[in-house]
Amino acid sequence: MQRGHESPRPDLYTRVTQSIVAELEAGVRPWTKPWSAEHLAGRISRPLRSTGEAYSGINILLLWAEATARGYTAPIWITFRQALALGGHVRKGEHGATVVYANRLTRTEQDEGGEDIERQIPFLKAYTVFNVEQVEDLPAQFYATAEPRLDAAQKIGQAEAFFAGLGSSVSHGGDRAYYAEGADRVQMPPFESFIDPESYYATLGHEHVHWTKHKSRLDRDFGRSRWGDEGYAREELVAELGAAFLCADLGLELEPRRDHADYIASWLKVLKDDRRFIFTAAAYAQKACQFLQATTNPGGG
Repeated sequence: MQRGHESPRPDLYTRVTQSIVAELEAGVRPWTKPWSAEHLAGRISRPLRSTGEAYSGINILLLWAEATARGYTAPIWITFRQALALGGHVRKGEHGATVVYANRLTRTEQDEGGEDIERQIPFLKAYTVFNVEQVEDLPAQFYATAEPRLDAAQKIGQAEAFFAGLGSSVSHGGDRAYYAEGADRVQMPPFESFIDPESYYATLGHEHVHWTKHKSRLDRDFGRSRWGDEGYAREELVAELGAAFLCADLGLELEPRRDHADYIASWLKVLKDDRRFIFTAAAYAQKACQFLQATTNPGGG
């Protein structure tokens, strides 16, 4: 039974990683596509389930990439059976998108002393979803156009309130953005030096994902010993994905960083060496976003 659950894992990990590597090799960061693609009609959102719940982790990247490739404007995805249960049906000839479900099996085994012990066996399962634009006869709300977006001033105010609520130490000055772990401080260039307010808050989000790695918060450590090493590249990839997720939640555009070519080269090395790390990075990024959102809004209201 164990072998049956584990056999599809390498194929799935490899397939997802190879698709992301291919885009990075072309100079495209998949997690920035929805920000500039006209066919998304300006709608910045995480992909949504039929219940309205947002997808998380690696599934965000998978469905953003699928929406971009196929030109879908709707952010809602649904399984074949869910469509039928709602009175709809997937159009003949349509091909779905792959999303994944990770969980653990508990298996009871005997140790050397003959005692029963429980062992956790992780597994990854793939399943197929369809964009609602591929499905006919669903209730009207699934085809409704996007609500009017917040204007620029409202978006900026929302982002300002979000980051102010974190209680982090942020200093402004110089021409570099970084998180100083020893001082537990985010350093940002002056607001006025950014091309637009969205770029400022996107960068601030990136640095605050780094802020979550502190030992007093999520205690995330990839073994970085110097600038540009593998541990550094892994942490930067987590921060990139986390910033993309945050920006989607805040309705902000994620602008390419000036030095992104160097980052792409380092990410490619990490992903080619470890086909599973994009899954790990997405999970860490999701956890960082949840921590930031809980910190700035502890009541959840």
